[in-house]
Amino acid sequence: MEEQNQTPDCGNKNICKGTKSGSSSGPSDQQVSVDMLKLRLHRCQQCDKAFTRPSLLKIHLRIHTEENPYSCEQCGHIFTRLYHLKIHQLIHSGERPHSCDECGAAFARLDVLKNHQRLHIREKPYSCDQCGAAFTTLTYLKIHQRVHTGERPYSCDLCKQAFSAIGDLNNHRRVHTGEKPYPCDQCEKAFAQRGTLNRHRRIHTGEKPYSCGNCGKSFSRLTTLSAHQRLHTGWKPYWCDQCGKTFTANSGLKHHQCVHTGENPVQL
Repeated sequence: MEEQNQTPDCGNKNICKGTKSGSSSGPSDQQVSVDMLKLRLHRCQQCDKAFTRPSLLKIHLRIHTEENPYSCEQCGHIFTRLYHLKIHQLIHSGERPHSCDECGAAFARLDVLKNHQRLHIREKPYSCDQCGAAFTTLTYLKIHQRVHTGERPYSCDLCKQAFSAIGDLNNHRRVHTGEKPYPCDQCEKAFAQRGTLNRHRRIHTGEKPYSCGNCGKSFSRLTTLSAHQRLHTGWKPYWCDQCGKTFTANSGLKHHQCVHTGENPVQL
């Protein structure tokens, strides 16, 4: 009796049924490409960006329409997303749940803490292809690149002054409103900018986080350290346009200019 060629039963009908030797059971490259396109059907008609969900597209469109549906009840600051409003409200509550293991600095947001931690390890993974300047975050790099392009996409609706970063615009608006949302928990002073508050706090704590690599002297402000380091390098970037004398710090130049103007340097 002749032997019949029979396909052995592998136990999986979906695989065995209709499968020929040498053929692939997986999707073709063309099918994968079609499936990937289907995942990104929600496309912005203004800038051609695509999104996997209509809700994400809706949030994105607020960039073009300048719609800010979420506002802070305490200061009136407005946001395109509820998440950003909730993060902002931590400014008023003073809550900072994320702290640095190295220096104890605390932050309202985890991503800001992670960016801060790069300062300790001196990691700057994002570099400018125009000048080589390096940054700890991609956001800082993008803002820096506007120095080269001249782009200033954020303008004040009160005086039309334009800025390269949204944070600079928000800080500027407080010139008009007089808002000072950053209070010191040690005294009754309040500040328009978080960075100014952080520097002020060092008056109370005595913290001097910036130290000179040449002599070990420590300072509470980075700008003061930079001016001090010029004593070692001899660099004097500030010069008097009246007599040509040069100085390591701007404060030294202003004090010197009183010689020419006759002003009392104590009143500066």
